[in-house]
Amino acid sequence: MRKKWYSFFVVTDGPARSASAPEPAVAARRAEDVAPAAPVAIADEAAVSGGASIADVYEAASIVAPAHGYTVLKVAEMLQSAHIRALPPDVKRKSVLVALDAAGVSIDAVVADAVARDRALDTYEHVLEQHVDTLRAAKAAENEQIEAELARLTAELRAKVDGNNRDVSREQAELQAWRARKQHEESTIAEVVSHFVSENPITTTAAAAEAKGETHVR
Repeated sequence: MRKKWYSFFVVTDGPARSASAPEPAVAARRAEDVAPAAPVAIADEAAVSGGASIADVYEAASIVAPAHGYTVLKVAEMLQSAHIRALPPDVKRKSVLVALDAAGVSIDAVVADAVARDRALDTYEHVLEQHVDTLRAAKAAENEQIEAELARLTAELRAKVDGNNRDVSREQAELQAWRARKQHEESTIAEVVSHFVSENPITTTAAAAEAKGETHVR
């Protein structure tokens, strides 16, 4: 399935050699001579994911195996085969060239395939890095907003807590003040009644405190 960033791959469409006219083995040349460098563009951020497989990248870059099947990955398998793996490098090279020549495949086609795959991978890595950088910046900005909102809410809730504590303190102070007035009133009443009864029925805060063994402070 094509990815949105597919259109940003620049594919070099160089002249292809005919499969019926294989190129003989030649001296090694620079990759740029086979597949000239192409510019790298930035892909659509929303379509990029680190979960993309290597196959997804190749497919999105329109890199498909040719009809003859000799991609750079196929040649890699050949070089790792039991028949070639232990051979000297020069013998390996000649063995591959002989096989390609027998199949009517140019080594340039294999090198071009390798370069195309490498550029596709490099491009996707570049795009993925930019995607991560963009995401990091966006999330950092979002986190700043969240932190600011948390600070605002914390201050607001702290103000409510402080207000609740002030309300309790105020009511507690008013209770103590009222108790003082009550004690004064009860003391006055008890003083009057004490002249006329043997057992004073008036309860006072002071009397209650003495009954509990406490020292009353007005």
